[in-house]
Amino acid sequence: MLVVLICIFVLIDFSENSDEFRDKGAAISDVWNLYYLNYIPEMTRLVMPVAVFVGVLFLTGQMTERLEIIALKASGVSLYRLIMPYLFLGVLLAGVVSYLDAYIIPGSNAERIAFEQEYLGRSAERIDRGGVYRQDSDSTIININFYDATADVGYRVYLMEFEEDQIRRVISANKIMWIDSTSNWITDRARIRTFDGNTVHEVETEREIFNINVLPRDLTRRTSDIYQLTYPEAREYLDSIGRIGAGGIELPQIQLYGRMAYPVSIITVCLIGFALAAQRRKGGKGFYIGAGLGVSFIYLSFMKVIEPFGATGVLSPLFAAVFPHIFFLTIGIVLMIFTKK
Repeated sequence: MLVVLICIFVLIDFSENSDEFRDKGAAISDVWNLYYLNYIPEMTRLVMPVAVFVGVLFLTGQMTERLEIIALKASGVSLYRLIMPYLFLGVLLAGVVSYLDAYIIPGSNAERIAFEQEYLGRSAERIDRGGVYRQDSDSTIININFYDATADVGYRVYLMEFEEDQIRRVISANKIMWIDSTSNWITDRARIRTFDGNTVHEVETEREIFNINVLPRDLTRRTSDIYQLTYPEAREYLDSIGRIGAGGIELPQIQLYGRMAYPVSIITVCLIGFALAAQRRKGGKGFYIGAGLGVSFIYLSFMKVIEPFGATGVLSPLFAAVFPHIFFLTIGIVLMIFTKK
């Protein structure tokens, strides 16, 4: 089922994007090596719960239709004992998906997204579009009117340092530039004004190191950032956002928590699929196909519907990411309890 779903995914995606690949001059080898080979790990993560669910429904449904489930129950084997191999496989696959998502998929996503930006014209939406404010420390605020992410250059920059309720120093620069070789910001035509009581000291400089505890990644946040970071890197990224006082932290939080909770859906669908298929029902295989598609659609829709509430701060990001899985896991347990033993 996993291989079939991935093949369908690739065929549909290629049919939609083949014209753009041709128009932008993408070589077939690049399309396969840089795009689809890097997309397959993400596809695997996305369709694994659906593949497992349909597989559980078909396997258990066939056993039910052939009366094998009834024979096993008549011989004294409990349904709880029968579901153990399913849960074992579910936990194993959940661990594999979690490992892939934590360390393998982020690197593949980074290469795939770069390819999409070059040949498909897709770019992740910028979280900070203009008027960027950051808190360098408890007593320092930075304002960057516009930041060019491609050149790592910020324009019309103001840094204000406070001492209690008084402004102690203001630095205004025409622009600041990030230097990779030294990992420092350099100012261009900066004006430094220092306030000492009623006295103002003003100094102008041409090029000077701009000592701020803010990195380019702190100014170029995009909606796809979390999907290109490993779990440790994502944790560090969230800590960095909190440290510099940037807004919109709920979006990357729910993205990370959603990634971490997603493998639980594999165990959940094992429970639900087994409970639905372990009892003979009218419709045969048609019922199992319909149930698989219906439950998968409702499950995924529930996750997508509740996600914006966590991203906007209406709900806790952790709660919004975990609640759909807890809800459907509870449904699976209830279905198992009420399935005829």
